[in-house]
Parts: sequence; structure tokens; C-alpha cells
Amino acid sequence: MVRAASGVLWARPSEFSNATHAALGTARRAEAHAGARASSGWLSARAPDAFSPIVDGTGGYHLPVFPLEVAAWMQAGEGSFIIDGTLGGGGHSEMLLQAGASVLGIDRDPEALAHARERLAPFGARFSTWEGNFSQVRDIPAIREGRKADGLLLDLGVSSRQLDSAARGFSFMREGPLDMRMGPSSPRTAADVVNGWDEADLARIFFEFGEEPKARRIAAAIVRQRAVRKFDSTLELASCIESAIGRHGRTHPATRAFQAIRMAVNEELESLAAALAAAHEVLKPGGRLLVITFHSLEDRMVKRFLRHRSTAFIDEPGWPEPRPNPDFQFELLARKAIVPSADEISRNPRARSAKLRVARLLDPTS
Repeated sequence: MVRAASGVLWARPSEFSNATHAALGTARRAEAHAGARASSGWLSARAPDAFSPIVDGTGGYHLPVFPLEVAAWMQAGEGSFIIDGTLGGGGHSEMLLQAGASVLGIDRDPEALAHARERLAPFGARFSTWEGNFSQVRDIPAIREGRKADGLLLDLGVSSRQLDSAARGFSFMREGPLDMRMGPSSPRTAADVVNGWDEADLARIFFEFGEEPKARRIAAAIVRQRAVRKFDSTLELASCIESAIGRHGRTHPATRAFQAIRMAVNEELESLAAALAAAHEVLKPGGRLLVITFHSLEDRMVKRFLRHRSTAFIDEPGWPEPRPNPDFQFELLARKAIVPSADEISRNPRARSAKLRVARLLDPTS
């Protein structure tokens, strides 16, 4: 039994109130999305090498995290229908297809979709794709027509391919444009954030999204420097941050700030909240929800969401007795987060911060 919860966004950082940041809302999203759909080569002019030929068993992309755990907990098999909400390079989808399932892969990056279609073409009609954000899972035509899934997988990590591509602008170690969009539907770029948001909002996202203790110092340095010249490259921004707070230890001083900017650009926590809220609508009774997170903000949101939705009765001070939880929908299949094995971390160091949480949708009629 737990205290009554106010909803899925209890772990979400506060909304930004500054009216000058209208881009944080949804007013511009439809316009930006429509423009992006019309230009399928949205990054090709800057990134002719966005997807190189397949050179290894990962499809030239990256190693999927928790491969054995995802296969075991998802229980995909002949006749099952799985939604891979974060298709990326198609590693998880390939394992599910090999198990006999049909898979619908979602990704907002048209180049990632093209890569996955080519890689997974041998599976024929059992593999299909949908371009969009996993937060819009309700809008998939098959779902709108009433089809329900046996499983929904959300892997919230940024693909190694995106991180390592200078042209995508995610890396503070490589010269590239201040972009950081995971797809053309993102309503803003990193340059919009860095050059357009006021100092208070920059400090807020650095502190809340990046958990950066020197958030105000970094924000002030950015505002001072952009008053002289706008930022247009990743290394220029990384250098400004390093000059502002210095370098201590092995972690690059721009790590947390770059994470925060990426999360703001792609509305990552908002997308996660929307996808979690929609999960019970797209899964059939007994369907499984698997969520892989990589930092504490995401994991905290998933943990609290599943804890609330898997609790039959809730209580509050002043109530004479516990009350049925109207949001009781899931059963936790693993009480605690699953973490990578030492062997996986040795093979894939980027998996070291990953956590997997697993739940099953209850049958409301039973």
C-alpha cells in the first residue's frame, strides 16, 4: 500500500514558465513535424556518412543492452506482436523477430528507420516500421484500429551511432553543429536552446535534467559568451563550459550540461511520461512492458509510475481506511530494477548505467 499519487509526472522537473520559450509547448510542433516529413534527407547534407555499410554483427550500429534479459522477460514467440518503441539500429527487434514474433519498430529518425528496414528485410512482412516519437504510440494506425500488442519495449538510451556521429551534434568530443535532434520532428535544436533561452531557464535545465551542481555558473558563462558571438559548434560550447567550471577527474566537465540540452531538445521526459500513460491502452491483458533507462531521472519516473500502477490500495493521512487505487493496472514481474552483468559491461561499457524494469498488464475482467 502506498500514499495516493498525483500522477505520472510526479518525478518530472517543473515546467518552464517564461513566455519567451513558446517552443517548449506544442504550438510549433505540428509545423515543425510537417516540415520535417517533407524533407526525408534532413541530415544528409551534413552527414553523408550517417549510416556506413554494415561492418559487424551489430549492423554497424551498437550493441543492444540487456539482450538476454529482454528476450527472457518479453517472452516473444510465434504469433506474438511486439512494439519496439525505440528501434534505433534494430538490435532488440532482430532478437524478437528471431524468436518468431512480429515486430513494429518506432523511431523518429528517418535514417535509422531506413537502416533498420535494410538490416531486417530478411524477416519480410513480420517486420514493419512507423516514423514518430514513441510518445505517440496511440497514433499508430494498427493501434487506432484496435490491435493490441503482446509487448512494448522502450530503450531510452541514445544510440552509439548518434552519439559518435559528429554531424548529429551530441558529442562534446567532436566538432559538429549544435543540433542534438533525434529526428526532424524535434521542435528545436541545441543551438536554439543555447543561443535563445534566458539564463534562468538554462540554469534550470542544467540542474534538473543534468543534475549539474554548477548549473548557474555554466548558464552565466554561456550568456556572456553568446552576447559576443552566438554558439554554432559543439566544441565551442564544450570549451566555454570547461573554462567556466574547470576540469576535475576523468569526466568531461560538459557531460551533464550536454545531457540536459539533449533532453530539452528532444523533450525526453515528456515523451517518456506520455508513453507510460499510454502503455495500458496499447497492450493486451497479460502484455509486457519493458523499460530500459540510463539515468536517475528516467528511472525514478518509471519506478514511481510502476509502483503506483501496481498497487491495489492507496492511503492518505486523514482517510479512515485505504481506498482502491483507480490506476491499478500492472503487476511488477521484477520487484527491483535489473542491472547489467559484469560480463555485459565488459563487452559493452555503455551498458554500465542501464536499468531494466518489467511489468505485466493485468486483465481488468479478472
